[in-house]
Amino acid sequence: MQYSPEHPLRLGIVREGKTPPDQRVPLTPGQCATLIERHPELEIVVQPSPVRRITDAEYVAAGLRLQEDLSSCDVLIGVKEVNVEDLIPSKTYLFFSHTHKLQPYNASLLAGVLERKIRLIDYEMLKRSSGKRIIGFGRWAGLVGAYNGIRAYGLQSGRFSLPKAIECRDLKEMLDHAKSADLPDDFRLVLTGSGRVGQGALEVLKYMNLRGVHKDDFLRMDFPDPVYVHLEVDDYNERIDGQPFDYDEFVDDATGYQSTFMPFGQRADLFIAGHFWADGSPFLFTREDMRNPAWSVKVVADISCDIDGPVACTLRPSTIADPLYGYDPGTESECTLDHPDAITVMAVDNLPCELPRDASEGFGRELMEHVIPLLIAGDDDGILRAASETTLSGELNAPFAYLADYAAKGGLGEH
Repeated sequence: MQYSPEHPLRLGIVREGKTPPDQRVPLTPGQCATLIERHPELEIVVQPSPVRRITDAEYVAAGLRLQEDLSSCDVLIGVKEVNVEDLIPSKTYLFFSHTHKLQPYNASLLAGVLERKIRLIDYEMLKRSSGKRIIGFGRWAGLVGAYNGIRAYGLQSGRFSLPKAIECRDLKEMLDHAKSADLPDDFRLVLTGSGRVGQGALEVLKYMNLRGVHKDDFLRMDFPDPVYVHLEVDDYNERIDGQPFDYDEFVDDATGYQSTFMPFGQRADLFIAGHFWADGSPFLFTREDMRNPAWSVKVVADISCDIDGPVACTLRPSTIADPLYGYDPGTESECTLDHPDAITVMAVDNLPCELPRDASEGFGRELMEHVIPLLIAGDDDGILRAASETTLSGELNAPFAYLADYAAKGGLGEH
């Protein structure tokens, strides 16, 4: 469809309805104003919300109109899943649906989307031809997760106490608190992950002026100052048959590989897990590994938060309100943080929510540069089409046909 100032694309920002409430927004007031200035054929309205960190008044001050009823909008955007009862039929929605991996808790959401003949564009599915994701909150998960790991180490060791990230005014204040951490001279940290999450975590370590060292030096040398090692996937995985590591093969089928993480687990104080883990990939370390007397990691910041997965001590997600719990390797169960054998685990699964203003600014910047123009001018490269799980005719898009049984069970309440 050709949009014009006389017949604009009407975009509505929905109120986040999940519990606990998410304080982030997909576009900030300033970004909305910039988009409208760039695109006279675009109109944006905002559904009022009492929970956003960016207030209704800030949107009004930027010239935006508040509107409770969004049924006149063509496209509706949010951050997290929209409650089924709030879905407006025959609209295009953009949000993180958490359905493409058959997440059982959202089967009814996909069923509701199909029933209402909604086109659902999942942010997580927006990818370039290379397969790289276009937008996401990964950097912010990495930033907050690394900070939480440093904070957890301070509490576990009794050396220092930092405020929670959510108590910080902004990213700069959080980073300054991290830089003030009184780490011992022999402190050692391991970081995995080279994507958005890993790079976000790396920003924190660099801001703290921690020294990065080569993996071989990390394993065999002592240092006079705190250090970290940043591991790539081939640094802690190897082929079982002894042949050279093949990245494409590993991504496609990792059954012929095994973890080589254990030597790092015997030299580090803090492990920050920022890697992507796919089903079938080797676990980084097992619960048996953690019972080894040589195991030295005392704090695990599991940003990836794969339950009962590659990080053996991640038994459950933790929360922003209560971000830490203890893991007892001897009993393979949760314990109090002051238990003498406790390994401290940080596994908050919604880390960007701890810096809602900054995270919204970063996410919105990517949305306005790479996604909104496709809605207005046309999706010539098929990026939006490929990310559309459903169509306006109430059907699953072909690449997502595998979700049919999942959605059907959701429609029956089997979730």
